[in-house]
Amino acid sequence: MNGENLVDTLGLERIEVNLFRGTTADNSPGRIFGGQVIAQSLLAAYETVEDRVCHSLHCYFIRPGDPTVPIVFDVDRSRDGGSFTTRRVVAIQHGQQIFNLAASFMTIEEGFEHEAPMPEGPGPDDLADDAEAQREALKSAPEAVRKEAEKWMSRPRPIEMRSADARSYWMGGPKEPVSQTWFRARQPIGDDPHMHQVVLAYASDMNLLSTGMRPHGVHWNSPGFQSASLDHAMWFHKPTDFNEWHLYAQDSPSASGGRGFIRGSIYRRDGTLVASVAQEGLMRMRKPKA
Repeated sequence: MNGENLVDTLGLERIEVNLFRGTTADNSPGRIFGGQVIAQSLLAAYETVEDRVCHSLHCYFIRPGDPTVPIVFDVDRSRDGGSFTTRRVVAIQHGQQIFNLAASFMTIEEGFEHEAPMPEGPGPDDLADDAEAQREALKSAPEAVRKEAEKWMSRPRPIEMRSADARSYWMGGPKEPVSQTWFRARQPIGDDPHMHQVVLAYASDMNLLSTGMRPHGVHWNSPGFQSASLDHAMWFHKPTDFNEWHLYAQDSPSASGGRGFIRGSIYRRDGTLVASVAQEGLMRMRKPKA
């Protein structure tokens, strides 16, 4: 299952000039991974754009996605300008919007350059695969936690991830709201630079909320804890090959009002900053029923 190829999984069927249909590979009950809808929406937008590259996207998660039915992506060709192209994509299931995305594309230009340096830390060759580390840690977990964790551990893991403190479902206490994870696509993406952006957008939704949870000593299975991505923004600074290792450095400067805010910077292994991410997510404890 780790061999899932995201180029195939994220592929779309054109059903009209501006309408596309996508499916979910893991169609078990639950909700669709947000990164999948981001990536497929960006891919749908790219199907209506020629000779320009996405430089930013902004989106909202409106309803949970149903993995058992297809998603219809409706692309609005908002503007085709001299330098910039704008698209809006609405993802629909059961006759309702579940997600929308606005993306801007532009011609490639030369210009001023500067970038924040990559933070220091261990490289990917010094770290174990997160999935293997978590499986090993689960051996000493309480039975109830182990059974619940094994459900999602059995799902496809098309993104290889390595971090110094791989998340677990029961261990650790409050930590600083920062994290560093090396990640890359497990299977070849190909030569199309647009597809590397699409797969990077898929992976950009990973670990963000868990970084925001760290100071509060909660995890996905904490009794009464409720979480969900609310919005997501991404800026593509430079083209990259996502079959190679990238560092995803994240920090969460704020949590308030039942929401957590997280920022992410994605670096190539040589230290080049290729993308920036920001997300706000729901993070709250359900009140006990009276």
